[in-house]
Amino acid sequence: MTAPPDPAPPGPSATDALIVGAGPAGLALAAELGARHLNVRVLAPDPHAPFPATYGAWLDDLPGWAARSCVAQVWTDVRVYTATPPTPLLRPYALLDNAALRGALLGRAGPHLTLQAAQVTRAERHARGWTVHGTHAGQPASWNAPLVIDASGHRPALLPHPDRHPDGAALQTAYGIVATFDRPPSAPGAAVWMDYRTPHGPHRDATFLYAMHLGGDRYFVEETSLIARPAPTRQALEARLHARLRAQGTPPREILSDEWVSFPMNTAAPAPDGVLAFGAAAGLVHPISGFQVSGALRDAPAVADAIAGALRDGGDPAQAGWDVLWTPERRAARAVHLLGVQALLNLPASALPAFFGAFFALPPTRWHAFLDPRTPPGPLARTMLRLFAHAPAHVRLPLARAALGHAGTSLHALNAAARTLTA
Repeated sequence: MTAPPDPAPPGPSATDALIVGAGPAGLALAAELGARHLNVRVLAPDPHAPFPATYGAWLDDLPGWAARSCVAQVWTDVRVYTATPPTPLLRPYALLDNAALRGALLGRAGPHLTLQAAQVTRAERHARGWTVHGTHAGQPASWNAPLVIDASGHRPALLPHPDRHPDGAALQTAYGIVATFDRPPSAPGAAVWMDYRTPHGPHRDATFLYAMHLGGDRYFVEETSLIARPAPTRQALEARLHARLRAQGTPPREILSDEWVSFPMNTAAPAPDGVLAFGAAAGLVHPISGFQVSGALRDAPAVADAIAGALRDGGDPAQAGWDVLWTPERRAARAVHLLGVQALLNLPASALPAFFGAFFALPPTRWHAFLDPRTPPGPLARTMLRLFAHAPAHVRLPLARAALGHAGTSLHALNAAARTLTA
């Protein structure tokens, strides 16, 4: 279908919110604002482009409407290999249908949404709200609204990059292909969440296979570095994926598509500064799993309610949205998760399979909650302590070193958890 032409860039308008970024997070919030009869303009270099990445999610993490209508495939056989035999996770896992998800979000926003091709350069605040400056069709342009939301991804257009960490960004990187195979590269009928086995030989930094059987002879297979500083490059992961496939006797017959992802995992909660950040631009990538889309879909309704209320009552919509998104409890939970990130960075590559073996040996309610960004800091801290107690000795020692090496962060996170427990 041919995309509709972009309207001419406006001058002052009745736009209630300008959103920079037309990915899943930006359109999720645009959809909820539009459903509340707020006029939203989304600016992006190609706002009509399909979502490019492969998005997976635990089925029970998705809002009901998305689980019902925006899922391409669901696996009940979900596995982790930290050794042989596999650990069954017994939690349905879904592959999102990107076209269906995008269509559902646009439909929910309805006539209140305008998509516009633009390059955004800066935003300035004034008495009536905000003016965003950029270019449209190669010409200077500006847009006005009482609220500006940056949802342009992990390298945000209007905010400092959230990967500016004092010790450097800790990245998740992955290279994957959709391909046909003469022999199955992973368990037929299953989703393999992690396979840390190394038929292709050990490497300095541990990577794992993430794989999904798409039906017939089609599979999605991805070589993933969960978190590292510095992270493996695209070339390294591409070579390692094909070395893995050759070593296990399952080279692809025909590669249908490929993809590369790289994003920071150790970003702290941003301070409110007038422009509201949402999605990866706000550092809302889960620090342990790397998931973000299902969280954005769940967060968007409450953030939209707060924004609509502030606009109606004459309040500050950006502050209202931030207050809902970053409650004190959530900021404390983020600190606990970031302590977990530091622990993972401190583990030698050889210890990661044992670490995740211990993690997925926890009661399912525990590891489910640890991977949920909504879990309060108290249960997160208790899970970390239980994991430490049950991990093998060669895993506990580097975990203890990580905690001692970042004692201030550890104490702050655990004190925040304790305050939450006693409040």
